[in-house]
Amino acid sequence: MASTPSSSAAATNVMLAIFEKKTTQIDLYRPLRNYIAFNYSEREAQNLEDDLQTLKQLRSDLERQPDPALTTRRDLLQNYFKALCLVETRFPISPDKDHINTITFVWHDAFKNKQKASQQNIHLEKAAVLFNLGAVYSQIGLSYDRATVDGRRLASHAFISSAGAFAFLRDNAATKASIGSSTTVDLSVECAGMLERLMLAQAQECVFENTIAKGSTPGVCAKISRQVGLYYEEALAASNAPTLSQHFDRAWISHMQLKAALFFAEACYRYGLELHEKEEIAEEIARLKSGISTLAESKKSTKGAAAQILDAISKLEANLNRNLERAMKENDRVYLMRVPSLSSLPPLPAFSMVKPMAMNEVLDASKEKMFASLVPDSSAKALSRYTEMVDDIIRTQAEKLQQASELTRVRLKEMDLPESILALEGNFTLPTDLKEDVEAVQISGGPAGLEAELQQLRDLRRVNQEILVHIDELLQKEAREDSQFRSQFGTRWTRPQSSTLTKNLQDRLNRFAANLKQASDSDARIERSVREHSALMSILDRHPIESALPTLARPIMSLDANEDAILGALKQSLRQLETLGAQRAGLEDMLKEMKRKDDILPKLMTSTGSYEDLFRKEISKYDHISEDIGHNIEAQEQLLLQIQAQNDEFAAIFNLEDYKASREKCYKQIQAAIAKFREIKDNINEGLKFYVTLQDAITNVKQQCSDFVMTRNIQCQEMIEDVHKQMAGLNFQDSKSSSAYNSNYASVANQSPRPGSQQTDPRPQTPYYRPPEQPQMPQMPQAGYSQPPPYTSTQQMPPPYHVPPPQTGSPYPPPQAGSPYPPPHAQQQPPASHEYGQPAYPGWRGPYYNAQQSGSHPRPPYTIPPQYPPHQSGYYKQQ
Repeated sequence: MASTPSSSAAATNVMLAIFEKKTTQIDLYRPLRNYIAFNYSEREAQNLEDDLQTLKQLRSDLERQPDPALTTRRDLLQNYFKALCLVETRFPISPDKDHINTITFVWHDAFKNKQKASQQNIHLEKAAVLFNLGAVYSQIGLSYDRATVDGRRLASHAFISSAGAFAFLRDNAATKASIGSSTTVDLSVECAGMLERLMLAQAQECVFENTIAKGSTPGVCAKISRQVGLYYEEALAASNAPTLSQHFDRAWISHMQLKAALFFAEACYRYGLELHEKEEIAEEIARLKSGISTLAESKKSTKGAAAQILDAISKLEANLNRNLERAMKENDRVYLMRVPSLSSLPPLPAFSMVKPMAMNEVLDASKEKMFASLVPDSSAKALSRYTEMVDDIIRTQAEKLQQASELTRVRLKEMDLPESILALEGNFTLPTDLKEDVEAVQISGGPAGLEAELQQLRDLRRVNQEILVHIDELLQKEAREDSQFRSQFGTRWTRPQSSTLTKNLQDRLNRFAANLKQASDSDARIERSVREHSALMSILDRHPIESALPTLARPIMSLDANEDAILGALKQSLRQLETLGAQRAGLEDMLKEMKRKDDILPKLMTSTGSYEDLFRKEISKYDHISEDIGHNIEAQEQLLLQIQAQNDEFAAIFNLEDYKASREKCYKQIQAAIAKFREIKDNINEGLKFYVTLQDAITNVKQQCSDFVMTRNIQCQEMIEDVHKQMAGLNFQDSKSSSAYNSNYASVANQSPRPGSQQTDPRPQTPYYRPPEQPQMPQMPQAGYSQPPPYTSTQQMPPPYHVPPPQTGSPYPPPQAGSPYPPPHAQQQPPASHEYGQPAYPGWRGPYYNAQQSGSHPRPPYTIPPQYPPHQSGYYKQQ
């Protein structure tokens, strides 16, 4: 195998760089500040002073050439271009009288410096800055030492960046800059495209040089070399277009022609080496002849060409001729192959290792804060429209996800999954609502705790009965004593009989006794209901309650013993379904997160194109999530069909229908037990409330009776003394004294006092008892003993307890719907005109007040337990 000599093309170091366009000095600060102050406010102009000064400094630095370092110049051009993007969307610069019409941008042609363009719009400024950015990148690429690997790599990257800047100029600014009244050729679309191809050719050439240095195979070197030649050919063709044909220096045209020919011949040379290794001598000869003829043709146009290129062509031509001579000798002596014509051969293979760098991110001004507070109406409206579009997308996709989850829940519930599998494994639980009801019953004590509450009813009933007995004994004892004195003293005992004064009290006590009798009957019915339904409610005492449920067991007989396989397949499908559900939740979170981070306003503020194009680009970010959601829902539908088939097999083998029937029957039993427990519990609570309230009323009456007995005892002692004095012959005939004496007692006939007939007893009268807070009552001239004072509007007699007729099916006759006990607060009021008489002694007032009225009285022995359950009313229900 022949050795591979080095190519002379790899040794050349001649490339092209582009000079920047020149401009004239302009003032951006003053016109922009005046616009802000006029259209917004002077305060806003003051707030944006730093931004205006920054923009002014950037333009001043741009006018000063050259900068001390190429990288500094590059950064300046990039920053100034981003600032121009912000200015364009906020400040209308044009000849229009309502716009900023005092700024005129002037730029000279980079290749024909005498030609210049001047426009009153920012498009010329932006296009010129992009051109200069591409030029600076080309100068950076030319500045690296390409004798080293790193130098060639950095140079290639710089030329790629330059190509990206010219491509960005061609696609985004060249057309707008060419619309103005005055333009230059260097900013045209055709020139930008030609310079892009030229920079790509030089970048690919750097790659080729590194490929040769690494010692790559001839086939790889041939492909890369051929692509270098293609890029130069494209640049040369663009430069020969009508708009550019007379614009570039002849040396540039010769340079591109020779480079195109050189790298085509280089590709022929490298490809020939590969063919020689494969012993394809005939094609090798044809390729070598093609390269030689191309070089010979190129040497006809060498005016202005660099000497290094001409030297490289001569060396490459010598290598081609040497290899051709060798190949022809071998073919004549050994292979004897027919050399094909060049037209019959396919084109040389080519492979591009470079492409223009995307400048969108480098020149993206959406993250810049300059003039951020100035938001034009057009941008605000566009933001609102975009937000509505995004919200509609998210709402639609979220609804799809929710519908998919709901469909899964409904379908699984129809198939009784995964409950039936859990039941088979012994892990089944009650439905949530039923389980909560059972737990509430157990927390309140359950059926076993009803006996303790029944005992509370018995104790309260006993306490009320004992108080009534005690009250009756007090009144009976006082009546017996009064009767004894009446028999002893005869007509001298002028005090009213006890029976006439205690009639109302006795009536109330009788009603209380009747209420207690009725409540006792209700208690008995409740106790009987507890005994009758104890077996039904016993299920509620089981811990855990699930132990009462029927079990799903494996079949006793199995023909093919495939139960485990069917069960395993169904479980696996359910796990897959659960995974899909988790994925849906993740997708929904992704949508929300994307919406939260989607800040398009800066892009709208820097966008100079159509908002719709920007909207389509930004909304496309949501497309892949929408596709994922569609795939997820489709996979779920297929999986649900699979689960349905697997569940049918599972239900048939494990006799699932019979199990469901037994389970539903058990559910109904538990529900019936809960309903009966609540009914009994409500009735017990009604009874407890009744007894506590009745005890308050009876206690009040007991206090009244005690006060009555005490008053009668005091009167009794006074009358005994008076009778003894009369019997001893003392003179008690003084009518005034008699009137004064008798004024301390109430009328026997329960008559109202006669106002205006009050007399004064010359004897000092000292009351036997006077509460400190009560004023002294006036003495009455009427003789006799008085009863307690009549009730006032704030001191009412408690109404009598009314016993209604029994109701069918009720444990006791409720006076209102749902109340098994007669409510003590439903007593009848005495007639308004009824009076019990006058005060028994000066200043005395009996403590007769309504049982419902707050006051100091003994606390009942039991507190009222809370209603059960909390969401049920406390009224009585049928047993």
